[in-house]
Amino acid sequence: MGLSAAEGMILHGLLEEAAGDIVVKLDKQGFIIHASANFAELGFDLSLLLLLPHVTDLAERSHDQDVSDYTGAVLSGRALGGWVEFPAITPEAPEGPGSANSQRWYALSLRPILDEEGEPNGAIGLMRSVQHLRALEGELHASVMTDPLTGLANRHAFCASLRRHLTSGGSHTVAIFAIDRMRALYMQYGQRTADDIQWGFAKFLDTMILPGQELAQLDEERFAVIMPEMTTRAANAWADDVLETFASLAMDSSSRSAKLSASAGIARIECTVDWTLRQAELALVMARAGGGMRVGKCRQLSANDHRAAQTAEQLLGVAAAAR
Repeated sequence: MGLSAAEGMILHGLLEEAAGDIVVKLDKQGFIIHASANFAELGFDLSLLLLLPHVTDLAERSHDQDVSDYTGAVLSGRALGGWVEFPAITPEAPEGPGSANSQRWYALSLRPILDEEGEPNGAIGLMRSVQHLRALEGELHASVMTDPLTGLANRHAFCASLRRHLTSGGSHTVAIFAIDRMRALYMQYGQRTADDIQWGFAKFLDTMILPGQELAQLDEERFAVIMPEMTTRAANAWADDVLETFASLAMDSSSRSAKLSASAGIARIECTVDWTLRQAELALVMARAGGGMRVGKCRQLSANDHRAAQTAEQLLGVAAAAR
């Protein structure tokens, strides 16, 4: 690559961090003037280019500013080392919104090259593939945010979405569905049958939700649906239809088969996440207390109720922090 002794020392230090990475040398404007042979993995051949590529040309448009900021900081002497991650523009990952599944992620680390006066006159760096780390992060995120049996969003993800709807305003409603007598079914038929019922009910609800609605699993027997811009009356009618459809599909095929039914609780999304869920769960309890296979609904809050609920939530937060 025709490196000077000082540049060779910098490169040696970089190569101690990882072998097999792409090595690049930049001029003081950030253009790539030399690169190792494996730079061709990115689809660039410096020997055939009339114009040298800038380091930001390697990153997709959504991340080129991050690369530009990092490179500028190194070349101006404001940053030493560190890394910046970005999806690279490669023949296998064309730029565009539809190419997310084929993105190839790299991390770039640069060290400044100093002139005789100690001023940055370019940089040498490594480009390291972090594709496997991104894949692991995606798998970890999926495991944290989804239920392993049904594949639905879990309670953590649902509460995050509920919080976003609270801050956005509007008239939104939430419904909580549950299989009636799930504990008794588990005790009679065992865990495998209980899992099959849970999985089947999840798939049924997934076919019943309307466009724009969000379905999640709160625990082993309860499922929640966010219904944006839907009044409680409309939500109640929709939930009634869901339960009636489920009842017609869950008819006993024999006297020994499990007798399945479900109930639902409806509440407005208001005040706080905890308050909303408690209201919907209370409505579910009332529906079950009435014999099941029905929809329970909590009363709407008045302005005074809102203030009292918010004050109670704040006091609970202070008490929890004090503990």
